[in-house]
Amino acid sequence: MEKILDLISKKVMDAFEGCGYEASYGKVGISNRPDLCEYQCNGAMAGAKKYKKAPIMIANDVVAALKEDPMFDEIVAVNPGFINIRIAGDFVAEYLNGMQADERLSVEKAAEPKTIMIDYGGANVAKPLHVGHLRSAIIGESIKRIGRFVGHKVIGDVHLGDWGLQMGLIITEVKERQPELVYFDESYEGEYPEEAPFTISELEEIYPTASGKSKVDEAFREAALEATAKLQSGVRGYRALWQQILNVSIADLKKNYGNLNVEFDLWKKESDAQPYIPEMVEEMKEKGYAYMDQGALIVDVAKESDTKEVPPCIILKSDGAALYTTTDLATIIERRKLFDPDEIIYVVDKRQEMHFIQVFRCARKTGLVKEDTGLKFLGFGTMNGKDGKPFKTREGGVMRLEHLIADINEEMFRKITENHEVDEAEARETAKLVGLSAIKYGDLSNQASKDYVFDLDKFTSFEGNTGPYILYTIVRIKSILNKYRAGGNAVEKGHILVPEGESEKALMLALTGFNSMIQQAFEELAPHKICSFIYDLANDFNHFYHETKILSEEDADRKRSYIGLLDLTREVLETSIDLLGFAAPERM
Repeated sequence: MEKILDLISKKVMDAFEGCGYEASYGKVGISNRPDLCEYQCNGAMAGAKKYKKAPIMIANDVVAALKEDPMFDEIVAVNPGFINIRIAGDFVAEYLNGMQADERLSVEKAAEPKTIMIDYGGANVAKPLHVGHLRSAIIGESIKRIGRFVGHKVIGDVHLGDWGLQMGLIITEVKERQPELVYFDESYEGEYPEEAPFTISELEEIYPTASGKSKVDEAFREAALEATAKLQSGVRGYRALWQQILNVSIADLKKNYGNLNVEFDLWKKESDAQPYIPEMVEEMKEKGYAYMDQGALIVDVAKESDTKEVPPCIILKSDGAALYTTTDLATIIERRKLFDPDEIIYVVDKRQEMHFIQVFRCARKTGLVKEDTGLKFLGFGTMNGKDGKPFKTREGGVMRLEHLIADINEEMFRKITENHEVDEAEARETAKLVGLSAIKYGDLSNQASKDYVFDLDKFTSFEGNTGPYILYTIVRIKSILNKYRAGGNAVEKGHILVPEGESEKALMLALTGFNSMIQQAFEELAPHKICSFIYDLANDFNHFYHETKILSEEDADRKRSYIGLLDLTREVLETSIDLLGFAAPERM
């Protein structure tokens, strides 16, 4: 369906053209003064200089041409040259009936679907997820869902860190604790055990212990470097133990990401890019892009137009070791070979911006991507505590993600059961849904690039701009619809009538903006626009609800219209929260 603003703009643009003015001056926008009008056109102001006419004269010409048009309830010219518009109720009702009949709720699919890869998650194996991983997972998941909803093929990749010294450290610590393990017998030729020699809890303790040792024990560090070299050169037992580390870690990561309702299409790892590195390096050398500087292999990526220094892109260190830069470039090669994406979006901490400037420039300069392949960096801010510093536990450590989720679920369970007789099992399940809404909405309602304060009391409130408030509104609508059905009535589509009151029309107009908002949220990679839209929509619904006797309405047609409007509101809200990555319970 065409956007309602486009339909209104087309009508006004035709009028501008019919009056002898340039059509582009007729573009209409939503009024920022809803007390005065619903839509506004300021083109007469812009056209005054060109046509050497007072803006109000141009506005009066256009208004006179549109005065009798049935699209408008009221269209007036206001000094010094604004055109204020109120749309006819039957036009809005007709638009909503069309929207309700559309299985996509008026959102058109992309005319030219793209293949888009999103790199989000970015966890390291053998380490627990902590709150620092929250934003990448939540934002990336939402953008993936929005992209698919507008018709693109979107592939989500977790891009796990599983290579380098951290693996050597873990293997060395395991060897010190269990030297008898068959993995360390280089003469062994049999099958390796199916069961790992450690649990996820043990593994999560092994890494920090090994890391700590390497900082004070030079012999341990040397052993870890040797283990890393053996792993990367393909020593059979080390590769088998590394695979066990992956298996145990990924199983735990899938469970924890699952608790966030976050899913990945690909569980690719840094190690998957390693086979592409040697050929990439040789090609960069042969074509003259890469050269040696103080023992390191580098590619210059600075531009004359740079206002701040952009250091060279280091491909190999002086000891020949690859870096994150190398791995990220090789991953771009792998993605092009396997998926040939039109666009790759990286959802990463904004403090990594310079790294990605270097990677993107190097990839383009050396021809790793096609000229028209989009490379986008979506840098997000930090999640802070009330003290304004990165979120910590009460003891001052980094909080594990599963502990944060458990704390919020417990708080929601307490609020749900407070002063209510409820089934405990149902309350626990409801608390999970509402808790997830608190976490995700609390994050996504902020512009991704900005830091924000994680306020447990605020985010779990059923009032104000919160996830629980949105869910409470949806559940309220479901309750009314269920009562209507319980009376033997069917909830029908296509029977929304001309609004009778201001709150009813305000709700209807809010719904018409859904398709425009979704397009904008995708184009700007901005889930916070969905949050802003549904918060306003929930407020408009609750205003209408408090002013209107819905189920006790005596006029059957009017009641049927109210119910249709409520059902459409529910659909839009539930579709929107699904794009944000959470769902509403049936009751609360």
